[in-house]
Amino acid sequence: MPLHKTEYTGLLGWIDERFPTVMSEYKRHMSEYYAPKNSNFWYFFGAFALVVLVIQLVTGIFLVMHYKPDAAQAFASIEYIMREVPGGWFIRYMHSTGASFFFIVVYIHMYRGLLYGSHRKPREIVWLVGCTLFLMLMAEAFFGYLLPWGQMSYWGAQVIVNLFGAIPFIGPDLAIWIRGDYVVSDATLNRFFSFHVIAIPLALIALVVVHIFALHDVGSNNPDGIEIKDKLDPKTGKPLDGIPFHPYFTVHDTFAVGVFLFIFFAVVFFAPELGGYFLEWNNFVPADALATPAHIAPVWYFTPYYSILRATTSEFMYVLTIGMLLYAILLFFTFRAPAARYATLVIGLLLAIFMWPSRIAPDPKFWGVVLMGASVLIFFGLPWLDQSPVKSMRYRPAWHLWILWRSRSCSSCSATSARRRRRRRSRTSRRPARCCTSRSSC
Repeated sequence: MPLHKTEYTGLLGWIDERFPTVMSEYKRHMSEYYAPKNSNFWYFFGAFALVVLVIQLVTGIFLVMHYKPDAAQAFASIEYIMREVPGGWFIRYMHSTGASFFFIVVYIHMYRGLLYGSHRKPREIVWLVGCTLFLMLMAEAFFGYLLPWGQMSYWGAQVIVNLFGAIPFIGPDLAIWIRGDYVVSDATLNRFFSFHVIAIPLALIALVVVHIFALHDVGSNNPDGIEIKDKLDPKTGKPLDGIPFHPYFTVHDTFAVGVFLFIFFAVVFFAPELGGYFLEWNNFVPADALATPAHIAPVWYFTPYYSILRATTSEFMYVLTIGMLLYAILLFFTFRAPAARYATLVIGLLLAIFMWPSRIAPDPKFWGVVLMGASVLIFFGLPWLDQSPVKSMRYRPAWHLWILWRSRSCSSCSATSARRRRRRRSRTSRRPARCCTSRSSC
């Protein structure tokens, strides 16, 4: 069989003759992949997320070499890594800082997608795969949060797993199945370790590959919301409003990644706990099943969803039910297709009847879990919920951008304010009581 004819020389030519897929994929995804000329600052964060994923995978491999997934030794093994393993503190802080940076860049990446309509046609599959990636990332962070076996890790896992117990009929059995025991124990630690180290990382890598391939099939979005493939050069067939990803955007992204890594390592070296946001002080205390912390709250990137859970009360359910019905009526007049209009109204009525607190589940805990899950799952429905004829927020009414900005800022503010309240209460609870030294002071 004759060798594949190649246009390359040297080592690249030798590889291309024997493995032509390498160079063809390089052309498809790098040198002959055209990206919009007007891509801006917001488009860096996808590359940042890929960099942090690599950091997490590499540092995780080194941590697994010394970590012991045993309830009696887990906390001690973390201390051993930090104090005895050469460079162990650096690897551990890179991994813990990387977890928070991962969510920072992913949240901004999702915000950019909402800002410029990346969930709209023809990128629905890219968006859905990205939302699945976000769910996997949340699961990966949750499973990994228990592994240090500190006080906040232990009790945070206990609270979150107990939320599954609020699901009707199957909840209690599901919570026991997740824990592997009636309480968070050694069985839970082993299960979470296997998911965090093997199952979820494999799923993340596979989904990242699918996400990139799906993106490169339909092409990248841009701030103006136009499709660069619609206007091609009649001679070359290349997009007139695009430039090759390599070398232009690779050099562009390399510089941005350098700045990002400078900030990342500045945090690793000088503020790895970041005032209790990245690493809580309670997690430097071994887990104690008999001593519940005064204030249990999840790590900052889960705080918006935890705030939804805490805000759901019986009174709030009445307001939410009316709001759901009004939203269904609004969609009824928005959709153009008659079938979609009536289906939306029927679904809204059914939801309103089902959610009315006096009929079912007077305990708001269940509905708090439902709303918390809906706040994540609603991203999957955005390609069909967003009916605006304009993709980019640049050309939409100002109130659209205001709502989007408020939704993101409220999420970040809820995380910050909840963390500050907990730290303030913790300092108050640790403050020693003053003694009465005189009759007047009493």
